[in-house]
Order: sequence, then C-alpha cells, then structure tokens
Amino acid sequence: MSNFDNFNTDFYQTSYSIDDQSQGYNYNAGGAQYSKQYPYDPYSQQGGFIPQEMNQQQQPYTGQIYQPTQTYTPTATESVYGSTFDDEPPLLEELGINFDHIWQKTLTVLHPLKVADGSIMNETDLAGPMVFCLAFGATLLLAGKIQFGYVYGISAMGCLGMYCLLNLMSMTGVSFGCVSSVLGYCLLPMIILSTFAVIFSLQGILGIVLAALIIGWCSFSASKIFISALAMDGQQLLVAYPCALLYGVFALISVF
Repeated sequence: MSNFDNFNTDFYQTSYSIDDQSQGYNYNAGGAQYSKQYPYDPYSQQGGFIPQEMNQQQQPYTGQIYQPTQTYTPTATESVYGSTFDDEPPLLEELGINFDHIWQKTLTVLHPLKVADGSIMNETDLAGPMVFCLAFGATLLLAGKIQFGYVYGISAMGCLGMYCLLNLMSMTGVSFGCVSSVLGYCLLPMIILSTFAVIFSLQGILGIVLAALIIGWCSFSASKIFISALAMDGQQLLVAYPCALLYGVFALISVF
C-alpha cells in the first residue's frame, strides 16, 4: 500500500493547489470596460438592430399610377381577334352537315325520275347515310333480326368495290366519300322494305315482287346520281348492275 502512495505522489509534480480556486475572475469588470468602448448593446433591445436610415419617418408616395388609355373599342358583333361573327359560317356547315342538301338528296332518291344535281351529289356527306343505316338496322331489329354487323360490313365492302369500279369507268375519278354518300342515300327505299317485314312476312310471292321493285328502285337512283355527278353518259345500265347486286344482299337480309 505504501508503494502505491509513493507512486501516486511521484506520478506528476505540479505547483497547482486547491487554494488557487478561491481566486475568482471578475467578469463584470471586463464587461464594464466593453460597455464603455461600445455603448450600444445589440442584445439589450428586444426589437433587434434597426438602421438609422429606417428610423426616419417615411414620406408617402405622391406620384400617379400610369393608366393606359384605350384607343380602340371593339363593337358588340366583333371579337377581340378582329373577325366578325357575322362572317363566320354556321357550326353545322363547318361540320359538313347541310340540311338543305340532305333534303334535296333524299327527294332525288325518292323520286327516281327527277334530274339529279351533280354539284350537290358530288359532295362528301355522310350524315344522311349514317342515319339511314341506323334506321335500316333498327327496322331489322324490330323484325327480330340483329344484323347491325352485316349491314355495316356489307356497306363497307360494297362502297369499296363501287369505288374501284367507278374509278376505272369514269374519266374524272371519284372519291370514296362521294361513293359512300350516294350508296347510303339510296339505301332509303330498302328501309321501306324492312318496315314491311315488321308488319307481315315477305317470304312469298308478294315479298319477292316487292323486294325486286325495291332493288330496282335503289339501283336506278344510285346509277342516276353517279351518271350525273361523273358525266358518264350512256353508261347507266353498266353502273346500275353492280348497284343492284349490292342492294340485293340487303333485300335478302330483309326478306329472310
């Protein structure tokens, strides 16, 4: 034990004694000296540091706000883009729906002996044909025949075949939309046949005769319109034959 005490005393020699802790350090004196050199204490104010320039009272702004003068006032019927609403075409005309032309084409189909207007028939109007196709499918549905797929499928194949045939026969050529429009409008008499099929059965002599008349009506109207629109004089029978084959398929769907 004595050896451990000797080792503890000989381990490190220093002149520090516990009595030196009684001597304190006067922090206030240094603080007083610091406060004399710097009279402003930034932590003594609660609002923080405020520059001297901002302590001065600010003067209110007495200027005027710039307001541009309107040199041009558009009228009530003129838009801000510079075009008038009176010059704009109707919305239905922009969509390609013209009820006057639809009515004239319908009358041309219903009256086979009426002379067709080539300028009107050469338009690509699919609003009327879509309505007639839907009406034809609806009348078949009333007769208990769900044949919408056959109606649209046969119509597409028939329009494609007539488009190729008329481009080979005519000198001017024709668009696919024009062919679809004419064949769709001439489907109107076939709706009459499908309506008769709702009332009574067409599987007899009367039905066969009525179907033959409707096929001739549709093919004659379609060939008349194609001849007038494409200036194919003397070729109406050549155009009417493939049209009769197409409408004959629709007649078979209506009868059977």
